[in-house]
Amino acid sequence: MFSKPPSKTSYLLTNIGFILKNHCYQFIFSVEKHHKTYIWFYLVLYCIASYGQNKTKQLTKADQYFEALAYINARDIYLDVAQQGYASADLYRKLADSYYFTGNTEDSVIWYEKLTANYPESIDPEYLFRYAQSLKSVEKYTAADAIMEKFNAITGNDKRAQSYASKRDYLDFIELQSGKYDIFSLYINSEYSDYAPSFKHTGEIVFASSRNKKGKIHEWNRMPFLDLFSSPIQGNKTTDQTPVKLKGKINTKFHESSTCFTKDGKTVYFTRNNFTNNTLGKSKKGVVLLKLYKATFIDDKWSSIEELPFNSDNYSISHPALSPDNKKLYFASDMPGTRGKSDLFVIDILPDGKYGKPQNLGDSINTEGRETFPYISDNGQLYFASDGHVGLGGLDVFIAVENTPNSYDIFNIGKPINSPKDDFTFIVDETSKTGYFASNRKGGKGNDDIYSFIQTEELITECKEYVNGHVVDDKTGEVMADVDVSLMDMDGNTIHSLKSDSNGNYNFEVDCNTQYIIRTSIDGYNPNDTIVRSKTSFETTNTIPINFKKEKLLSTTEEAVTIGDNIVAPLQLNTIFFDLDTEQIRPDAIADLQKVIAVMRQNPNLNIEVRSHTDSRSSYWYI
Repeated sequence: MFSKPPSKTSYLLTNIGFILKNHCYQFIFSVEKHHKTYIWFYLVLYCIASYGQNKTKQLTKADQYFEALAYINARDIYLDVAQQGYASADLYRKLADSYYFTGNTEDSVIWYEKLTANYPESIDPEYLFRYAQSLKSVEKYTAADAIMEKFNAITGNDKRAQSYASKRDYLDFIELQSGKYDIFSLYINSEYSDYAPSFKHTGEIVFASSRNKKGKIHEWNRMPFLDLFSSPIQGNKTTDQTPVKLKGKINTKFHESSTCFTKDGKTVYFTRNNFTNNTLGKSKKGVVLLKLYKATFIDDKWSSIEELPFNSDNYSISHPALSPDNKKLYFASDMPGTRGKSDLFVIDILPDGKYGKPQNLGDSINTEGRETFPYISDNGQLYFASDGHVGLGGLDVFIAVENTPNSYDIFNIGKPINSPKDDFTFIVDETSKTGYFASNRKGGKGNDDIYSFIQTEELITECKEYVNGHVVDDKTGEVMADVDVSLMDMDGNTIHSLKSDSNGNYNFEVDCNTQYIIRTSIDGYNPNDTIVRSKTSFETTNTIPINFKKEKLLSTTEEAVTIGDNIVAPLQLNTIFFDLDTEQIRPDAIADLQKVIAVMRQNPNLNIEVRSHTDSRSSYWYI
């Protein structure tokens, strides 16, 4: 372009001219031919100031959109500013988030990567979590796990970090859980967003859809607002009839979604934007949030719309689900006391039609992420969607199994229900093993699609492992068949018994992370006890070989023992110790005590005197 190297001033102005677009570029070069250097300096400052003012206005406008949750509008401006060469941690954060919160995780990966690479010291851990989730959405699980390791190192006590740290083999479990459903796409899906199916007692599903092209455009994702539609079902699929809007005043010009119906079909609970009595309510921050409503079916249409009394203008309550007896209402909310972005809650529906106090479902379910879209099956099983528990990316569907009151074990239900994208609003009829869910996975018709499924296998809902091995003679190494082998708890209670096969083999199914006694016994010999603890990995096999020691069982004839004899030597008992400040039997003593019990059972007239003692020795500091 130049016949000789340009001056520093000319080089600077040329680049500024390109940055500030053609009108500034042309203006600079017309002045360069006629004026002196101090004019150049003035023009450089003028153009820089003009650029700076323009950029500030753009970012201010983008931030306003972002705070109003109009992420696509905000993203367009942020992207334009970034393409002009401007960079900052705040810009990269908001660009990445604007893609992440609208489900465009392929592009969010790009900007979270730039953020972590260029501004590692100014990253809130939450952005590491979103980065990991975005990487999972494009199936980069190794890279996602590396980011989660950083997230875990920084946060430590974050439930999502703890879940990851305790389940680093989560992909192996998901593979074990996978393949238990056959899924089908549905005729009712449109090019827009279709999700939140629910069963209606009349043989229909009701779902939310933004297919109303004439409706208002929602700034979050530039899609029309959602309405509630119904469609007949046949078997596990919907018919080819065109879905119809629910009748009555249940649909408005704002969002309606996620329904649940009482058993008699006369009452529906549903989610709607904060729009009551034709008045749009906003939070203190000026944002229209979500509330729960109910409607009554009268004269073939939905009417008597009521806002539930525990709603608030300043936080969302949404996505209702009824217990099988219709006495409890489950929902998602970010109300005060919520651990994460949204938690699951339950509230009692009282006999007089009033409501109790919302109760958080607790830390075993709720994380610092999103727990949402609960569903309670007829058998009382709780299903929900979450990005806080470890999964394949985005929202995954989980089943919660209550083991003690208010404490649950959480299990990912695997592929193909779950995918690297958002999978949510899962419902199932456990009698027919059929149901529906929604997903924004690739291959659908629109933004979100509804899929039907048939469940073909039972889910893994408890951690099971296996203990096996073979029994051999301790001295000769010969295989020992027909040996009595018992699996016992640490209190000596028999859980299961069998005989070793012709090759000396035995096999037991056990719970994870539990200590057991494996007892082998042959008539005439002292039983052999082996202590084993299972691991914490699903479907793992623990191989425990048994070397049986043939020690003759104590005889109780007068020639063998007499009153006052010490049976320690005949039974080959070891000294039994207690730990400090406890009378609990130690694991290393159980085998010896079981020898005594075995002899007493075989000799019911035998009386044994048992003595124990303590001492006065301890440290100077003991109190």
